[in-house]
Amino acid sequence: MKKIQDTDKKPILLKVSLLQPTSVTTAIAPLQPQEEKIISERERLITQVERVNQIAGELEAAILELKAIANTLNTQKRYPFLMKQLCKNICQYFAVSVPWVKRKSDESFILTTRKVDLFRAEREATLLAQQLRQQTKKRLASQRHRKNKNGSEADTKHLFKKVLVNKS
Repeated sequence: MKKIQDTDKKPILLKVSLLQPTSVTTAIAPLQPQEEKIISERERLITQVERVNQIAGELEAAILELKAIANTLNTQKRYPFLMKQLCKNICQYFAVSVPWVKRKSDESFILTTRKVDLFRAEREATLLAQQLRQQTKKRLASQRHRKNKNGSEADTKHLFKKVLVNKS
């Protein structure tokens, strides 16, 4: 009979040199950032700056809309919950600002704030009303001047006719 050798029990052969420590003579060079990666990070930064400023603009618009709604409620005193507080405004206003990113001349950025002008619309409306009043006054004065001029010419003609009739 032949003896069958058990192949599952063969010894594992290892190289002894792998198990023994060796001295390292060269260091791993530090990874240098690729130029493309820097450019893409700069683009991401610029995109984020634009996003922050866009959101700040939307926030400013929402604040101004809130003020407009409050002003509407203040002028319409028929709302039941305002009847108790007829003299009070439904909303008070303090200085407000939104975040804003500015670009400096050296292409760096500053995260700062920008003041929200809550009363700009009222000032512009007042200025427009004054301009319209001035235009109306000028127009009326011009019309009066023309009327007086035409009226005085008519009066002169009328008087001239009277004189001619009386002489005849």
